[in-house]
Amino acid sequence: MFKGHRVAVVIPAYNEGAFIKQVLQSLPDYVDYIIVVDDCSQDDTFAQASTCGDSRVMMLRTPSNLGLGGATLTGYRHALELGSDVIVKMDGDGQMPPEYMADLLNVLIEEGYDYAKGNRFLVGESLAAMPKHRLFGNIVLTLMAKLASGYWHIFDSENGYTAIKASALRALDFHAMHKRYFFAEDMLIQLNVHNFRVKDVPIPARYGEEESGINPFQVAVTFPFLFFKRFIWRVYQKYILRNFSPIALFLITGTLLFVWGVGFGAYLWIRSALTDHPTPTGTVMLAVVPLILGFQLLLQALVLDIQETPK
Repeated sequence: MFKGHRVAVVIPAYNEGAFIKQVLQSLPDYVDYIIVVDDCSQDDTFAQASTCGDSRVMMLRTPSNLGLGGATLTGYRHALELGSDVIVKMDGDGQMPPEYMADLLNVLIEEGYDYAKGNRFLVGESLAAMPKHRLFGNIVLTLMAKLASGYWHIFDSENGYTAIKASALRALDFHAMHKRYFFAEDMLIQLNVHNFRVKDVPIPARYGEEESGINPFQVAVTFPFLFFKRFIWRVYQKYILRNFSPIALFLITGTLLFVWGVGFGAYLWIRSALTDHPTPTGTVMLAVVPLILGFQLLLQALVLDIQETPK
């Protein structure tokens, strides 16, 4: 136990046979349950984890490959069934140093937050060691995640080293959660809808011979659509369904005005270019005024959404 709280560590693992045993043997003594979810690995992940020699280790095996999110949720369910108070999620590739786990737990237990996550951008050496393409990708994803999730103070949204209170985890809709690599962002979005408090914790990452299973092309194609879809869902859930807010009114009205201004303005410009006749000033204003007003309303909605960040 850690300061009177039962701690479970959930480790989703897919083809981590080369690293999983060392990861398990390095976990702190205060961890009560270690739940390894072998997500249909093609290597000896299950055998390596089963022979680590730690009685706290519990092995789960998925019937088919569920993906990072699906495997993690399987471990979360088991951790809740065991009566855990706090659940830590870490990967099986050895990138997440276990000696920093206490920092995550203290944020929940001592400071009263509901969810704590690692942030490699707060640690200089991690940035220097991070491959440049992953650094750029993380920055872009984080900026989109801020808008979609509403947690504007959070960075490094893809960081999977997290800790969550069991009470917060029970409030989330597991069935609606994304089962693949968008899982980390989906967690933040659902947490925001319930107004749970989230904090970043400076934790370095260790980069070795492990290979990332994320396909950059697939992320570039699918993540923007998922962010947009989840942003609409969050606005509906938080600012319309649960408590109607001016934010929703500003977003809807601002979007309609802005789209009209851009669309009508483009039409006038094309028509003028094709006919070689200038558009009257009054007609131009029918595009300019809605565009400016719509932009101002969208900007105001953004400011109010930032102010609504759970603190």
